[in-house]
Amino acid sequence: MRTCDLKLWCSGQKRTLHLAPPFLVEDYIPRYMLLSSVEASKKRSAAYAHLRNCNLCPRLCGVNRYETTGVCLIGETAKVSTIAPHFGEEPCIQGHNGSGSVFFAGCNLRCVFCQNHDIAHSRNGMDLSPEDLGNWFIKLKEVGAVHNINLITPEHVVPQVALAILHARDMGLDLPIIYNTSAYDSLASLELMDGLVDIYLPDFKVWEPTTSKRLLKADDYAKVARESIKAMHNQVGDLRFSGDGLAKSGLLLRHLVMPGCEEEGAQIMRYVAEEVSRDTFVNIMEQYHPDAYVGKPRRTSSKGGSSPDGDAAAGVSKREEKRYAEINRAISSEELSTVRQAAENAGLWRFSDPPKHGGFNI
Repeated sequence: MRTCDLKLWCSGQKRTLHLAPPFLVEDYIPRYMLLSSVEASKKRSAAYAHLRNCNLCPRLCGVNRYETTGVCLIGETAKVSTIAPHFGEEPCIQGHNGSGSVFFAGCNLRCVFCQNHDIAHSRNGMDLSPEDLGNWFIKLKEVGAVHNINLITPEHVVPQVALAILHARDMGLDLPIIYNTSAYDSLASLELMDGLVDIYLPDFKVWEPTTSKRLLKADDYAKVARESIKAMHNQVGDLRFSGDGLAKSGLLLRHLVMPGCEEEGAQIMRYVAEEVSRDTFVNIMEQYHPDAYVGKPRRTSSKGGSSPDGDAAAGVSKREEKRYAEINRAISSEELSTVRQAAENAGLWRFSDPPKHGGFNI
């Protein structure tokens, strides 16, 4: 770091660089490699206990997953849809070689617009024991040469993931672990992952309970997300990078801007700035498109009335009826700008923006 840059940082003037102190790390060692054998043993014991009385997410099903399943429909073994290097993440996550992504089947939410609904709303995939899953982490490192292990939608398989990380550690894994989540996590599951995860990657979706009840099928979503994101930040702090621009540890927060929900997005940005950290690295995403159940023909009874999703049927012909019609469109540039401006006004300044040049964005 040049002397003038360091003086700028120390003087308290406006910061414009992601890679300014204290956001640089050298020779980063993943957190799970620092656990003692006693701490690792305690993690294993806690993981097995969670499976016997599942309280891994705010659904609090309380089922014995060796015998049955809860809302997520996943039992004692994780069901995995895809394992491969992935190039659809933020540049600081995917790098040049890709992020070692593990897409878990199932989910503890039921987002009506889910763009991975073919994975999250099904049980299709491979049943993998923690040992098998850990071995795949090693394959991603040795064959794929990926920069990290990216656990996508792991909220409902936290015990299996914890056991897999510890197994992979014993096999020689030394890559950062990314916990890529909807933010609908219980504090108990985050406590189990403390010391195992290097980068938390939550997507804070909506703010209002009425919106989350209708679109996510979880009216307590925002309350849970606020608590879980603060807990994540308490564990790993703000996002930090190595000198080549790759994220190594910390919190990277996503927000997918939704049609008509820009004020909720603005409220999320204000909360993050005021209650988490103004140095939070934020990705305000614009790629929403109608998917899953959005825009599909709405089921009605022969006498009319409302479908289970709550849309009104009166006065509308069956040919015209669409489910979740209010979000059956792409977002506007004004909606995106509203959320971005709210973030900047709140004091957030570290954004995952497209590069302003033709090269790689680091």
